[in-house]
Amino acid sequence: MAVVVSPRLVEEKVKDSPLLERAFKTVAGDSEVKELLRMSNVMAVGRLLYNDHGPVHAAIVAGSALEIFDILYESGVTPSTLADETLDDPDEARMVVLLGAYLHDIGNSVHRENHELIGAMLADRLLDRLLPEIVPEWSVEKRVRFKSEVLHAIYATAPGVEALTVEAGVVKVADATDMAEGRARIPYLKGKMDMHSLSALSIKRVEIDTGSLRPVRINVYMTSYAGFFQIERVLLPKVKTTPIREHVEVAPYLLKAEGPPEPLPLIHP
Repeated sequence: MAVVVSPRLVEEKVKDSPLLERAFKTVAGDSEVKELLRMSNVMAVGRLLYNDHGPVHAAIVAGSALEIFDILYESGVTPSTLADETLDDPDEARMVVLLGAYLHDIGNSVHRENHELIGAMLADRLLDRLLPEIVPEWSVEKRVRFKSEVLHAIYATAPGVEALTVEAGVVKVADATDMAEGRARIPYLKGKMDMHSLSALSIKRVEIDTGSLRPVRINVYMTSYAGFFQIERVLLPKVKTTPIREHVEVAPYLLKAEGPPEPLPLIHP
């Protein structure tokens, strides 16, 4: 069944796992994390007049990332942290995805330029403080391994940087799924009518589903063909720089005034 990308999805995804629920409550409720995300929007929205990069975006990406991860895992894709034995069980791999996704944009609190690298540097210290609260039983060595995986997921969201793990790839693709109702991941000037804004506003809904030929399908519903600009400039480049590129397909749909959405040709990155 298709799942709509939304800020509420993350709460559904963590509720059945005590580890994930504890991790989400800890990071989302932390005063420093809250303020970093608020400052990310001061910089991105308030000073650069870009679209949202704050707490709502963080929640959307976290939920989307966990949904993509679960579909891949259920289809037989092995998480890199388990294949490489840096972590021990699927919930720990999911926690890499959760924290990487939730913290991936905190670098915007300093500057838009190089914000992925800045975000990884900020998250390094944050995780040193938060991980003992979430998993006090972990050894120092395990916290270091886990932290390295999360920092990689944050840094690898940068355009042109190759994600080297399934977990980082999931976060990178999930980042691009937050593009409905003007929430495009290409920063565009608020109030300015150009291809960036027109394409962003044309996308009305994004869903994550199981695919017909590949495990994950991303459904994109748009009111005009301008929405392809977001797919081609943001979503596909992110998918292509991840190890999950062979497991994702994109299904565009054209919304009409009357009748069901018109399915357009599937895209296989």
